[in-house]
Amino acid sequence: MYDYVIVGAGSAGCVLAGRLTEDPHTSVLLIEAGPDDTAEEIRLPSAWPQLMRSVYDWAYLSEPEPGLDGLRRVLPAGRALGGGSSVNAMIYIRGNRLDFDEWATLGATGWGWDDVLPYFKRAEDNTRGADALHGVGGPLGVTDNTAPHPIMSDLIEAGLQAGHAFNADLNGPEQDGFGWYQVTVRDGRRCSAADAYLRPAAHRPNLRILTDTLAHRVLFEGTRAVGVEASHGGAVVQLRARREVVVCAGSYNSPKLLMLSGLGRAADLEPMGITPLADLPVGENLQDHPHIPLVYLSDTRTKETDFTPENLARWRDTADGPMSSNLGEAGGFLRTLPHLDAPDVQVTASPAMFLDEGLTAPYDHAFMLGPTLLRPTSRGKVSLRTTMPGSEPRIVHNYLTTEEDRQTAVRGVRMLLEVAEQPAFKAHRRAPLSVPESESEADVLRFARRVMNSLFHPVGTCAIGGVVDPRLRVLGVDGLRVVDASVMPTLVRGNTNAATIMIGEKAADLIRGHAR
Repeated sequence: MYDYVIVGAGSAGCVLAGRLTEDPHTSVLLIEAGPDDTAEEIRLPSAWPQLMRSVYDWAYLSEPEPGLDGLRRVLPAGRALGGGSSVNAMIYIRGNRLDFDEWATLGATGWGWDDVLPYFKRAEDNTRGADALHGVGGPLGVTDNTAPHPIMSDLIEAGLQAGHAFNADLNGPEQDGFGWYQVTVRDGRRCSAADAYLRPAAHRPNLRILTDTLAHRVLFEGTRAVGVEASHGGAVVQLRARREVVVCAGSYNSPKLLMLSGLGRAADLEPMGITPLADLPVGENLQDHPHIPLVYLSDTRTKETDFTPENLARWRDTADGPMSSNLGEAGGFLRTLPHLDAPDVQVTASPAMFLDEGLTAPYDHAFMLGPTLLRPTSRGKVSLRTTMPGSEPRIVHNYLTTEEDRQTAVRGVRMLLEVAEQPAFKAHRRAPLSVPESESEADVLRFARRVMNSLFHPVGTCAIGGVVDPRLRVLGVDGLRVVDASVMPTLVRGNTNAATIMIGEKAADLIRGHAR
């Protein structure tokens, strides 16, 4: 029996476990379906592509996507201590202040920008120092890349040559422009949520961590959550909670667990033999950031040749050198229409070949840049495939199924093609490898449907206002919360890990009664 049972040791789950056990009188059990996070590949910033389709990845695939001519897309999701923060590209972007103010207008009271900024700052240990927007001394290492590639410097210069602004702080007062990304790295090594929050707390006698433990369902007495049924060590066990069960399994697995527990649309659950406990839009409102990579062959030596025994030995000894880079070193935020109140496209780039959703091994020197749609209007759904806890959920994102998204994609591709034509970038180009045949709308959309990949930022499937209240309590039942990216009502403009850690920080205060 524990005060709190937390399901999922991802970004938010690690934050909660660390914060709640600061009170020695509060006991916490943290369960994680995946293994420990001790592999060197997790610590090595440049090795994150190797983690895709590995034991540390749920390795999901979408259903055939109707907006992508029936293609299925790769959907990585962290499956280890640290969750997504142990397998992601470590880019630290909070999103635009307008994103959080919109949450508040949608009914997420207490989640506006002024409400969440203190939690972003509390989490941060930013090597640039403290100011009105940034913090130091927090658990999460936030730093600049120490070994940027020359192509990334020239990406920024090409952006300026195309008429865009330079932005010295992409988490600063203004989001627009090209600049350097900060990363969740400390001393040349990945700083995951497990490194930042869980490892410092692991010695506490009031915290127990179980890996390789798959949650089957939330246990209820009446309408009150009292624990979790899970498989561990070859046996099915019941793990009981005195106060609350907190689900932190991510935007694919949190709705799956809730539905297996009887929380969801009755029309979806009853045909599968599940008696509905509360009729809620669980699994609906799925959103993600679609990315359209443009790839060029290069005569400049790119990152492919950095993966050498000498560079690995250097990183092991000094934690610096080319392998201390996260690959996605620079980028920016653009408005594809002048009247927009905030950017609608993020520039994602890498001094390395990126083909077939990152699954094709690089075979030549190449670089990538491309637009990511920040606020897509398409909505998808997560649903059950079977009632077996080990089954993959059905996931359909409906990428590019709205005219608004298609037009944003066309404008974004055209803007990045223009950047690629600038002298600073053109100097690195040998030949196009994966680009549209022309800039016509038909050619750009045909290309986008073929190459578009997820940027691995699913949110919204247990959204505030639909599935949980602003205190993240599941509607219609007691003793159960969801705390992870699935509670975001809408996507933030940027990578989602920083906002997920913020959600964990604020949720800890909500649970402890320290927040509004």
